[in-house]
Amino acid sequence: MPYDAPNLAGLNLAEIADLAAARKLPPVESWQPTQVGDSEMRIAADGKWYHQGGEITRPAMIRAFSGLLRRDPGGSHWLVTPQQKLSIEVEDAPFVAVELRTAGSGRDRELAFRLNSDDLVIAGPENPIELRRDVPYLHVRGGLWAKLARPVYYELAEMALAGNTEHPSVWSKGIEFSIGNPE
Repeated sequence: MPYDAPNLAGLNLAEIADLAAARKLPPVESWQPTQVGDSEMRIAADGKWYHQGGEITRPAMIRAFSGLLRRDPGGSHWLVTPQQKLSIEVEDAPFVAVELRTAGSGRDRELAFRLNSDDLVIAGPENPIELRRDVPYLHVRGGLWAKLARPVYYELAEMALAGNTEHPSVWSKGIEFSIGNPE
């Protein structure tokens, strides 16, 4: 049965949270494979996936591979199975947040993001938003981050500036995230 990507516009935050919790990812953090190699794969800064120079265009393949991603303490990225650990080049962040859905306002707001892998992440204590070089990133899991796509960042910045132009920030799940200072 083919996988259908979630349409955030048609979902409320409770439904998004349920979908995010329902994704059962393999326990890659606990696997310690002895075979180590190179996957000959690369995730470009724009979030596109490549294998041996050719773009991987099937969303189901990207979704499957993204569930096997792990980042080690040294910052290297790996595709991990119980038998193998294969290096994968990541130019920036392994994910891109491509869609934003919000509910509530002020301190009661919740921000849900859909990633280019179709994973769903709700910003909060376990999934903070942080600025790096004036670009916002969202923590996904286990040291893996998503860069916010430009339209998503603009939408988030508009919310932040509507609340306070001197210290633009947004709230999600009771946590305040700074979005930067306007120039």
